[in-house]
Amino acid sequence: MAEDYYKILGIDRGASDSEIQKAYRKLARKYHPDMNPDDQTAKEKFQAIQRAYDVLNDPEKRRQYDRYGNSFESAGGGGPTWQAYPGGSGGVHEVDFSQLFGGPGGSGYGGAEEFLRQFMGGGGSRRRPRQPQRTRGTDLRHDLEIPFHTAIRGGEVQLSVRRPDGTVESISAKVPAGIEDGKKIRLRGQGNPSPAGGVAGDLLITVHVSKHPCYRRRGNDLEVEVPVTVVEAAFGAKIDLPTPQGVYSLKVPPGTSSGRRLRLKGLGAPAGEGAGDLYAEIQIVLPTQLDDQARQAIRQLESAYTQHPRAELRW
Repeated sequence: MAEDYYKILGIDRGASDSEIQKAYRKLARKYHPDMNPDDQTAKEKFQAIQRAYDVLNDPEKRRQYDRYGNSFESAGGGGPTWQAYPGGSGGVHEVDFSQLFGGPGGSGYGGAEEFLRQFMGGGGSRRRPRQPQRTRGTDLRHDLEIPFHTAIRGGEVQLSVRRPDGTVESISAKVPAGIEDGKKIRLRGQGNPSPAGGVAGDLLITVHVSKHPCYRRRGNDLEVEVPVTVVEAAFGAKIDLPTPQGVYSLKVPPGTSSGRRLRLKGLGAPAGEGAGDLYAEIQIVLPTQLDDQARQAIRQLESAYTQHPRAELRW
């Protein structure tokens, strides 16, 4: 009965070369005579496995086999010559097992220990030389001071970095909007070069934010003191307030006292997909020079107080 070489190796007819080799190695380990010295059926299966592999592992023989089947030898395919299996009947393709399995011994197929080393990634002359490990370059650290408005709105800065060989290199870095004081920016591959041709290290930039003369930051919120006149506080007004997003028209309600905080939602520091808030603290500013008429007008205001302003103040 004709043998189906694909079925013997347990693979599909469209199997790749690597799949053929993988299937052969698995079955050869399982049915090798040295692994099964008392099992005659294992020896016969190993013969069949070897025959199948010899044909399917050869592109030309496989092409002829796929076209003519087991009769491809008589169809001009130049099929293999079968010789006696050492110590048994039947036949296998002539194979120098001393070369395949590492030397004579055992039943004539080579030592089992050496065979397993060859097919299970062991040593011997077939082991691939280990590639030298390439050392990664060291990281380089740098401190950078940026203006308050750059930390809030983001931007691009230039910094000078000194390399190990003494040279100074100018590097451009993008500052993300909303970065906080003490945070780090990592520039990959901008650190020290590898001494062995590997990947360069990174440049780690520690950000320091300068103080603003007017604005303060608390988390993602911004705070600012807004001076107003007595008239603006008493009668209400709309005043121009500079913010990170541009000039904003702030409405001061009538009767606003110093210390009142007005919230401008979303005008603080960027945070993820949103932003913090801006708090404007009203500060009433009196003129530094008052004439008699101004003093008299201010005194008249005192009669408008229906309650002492410090009546609720206690320890």
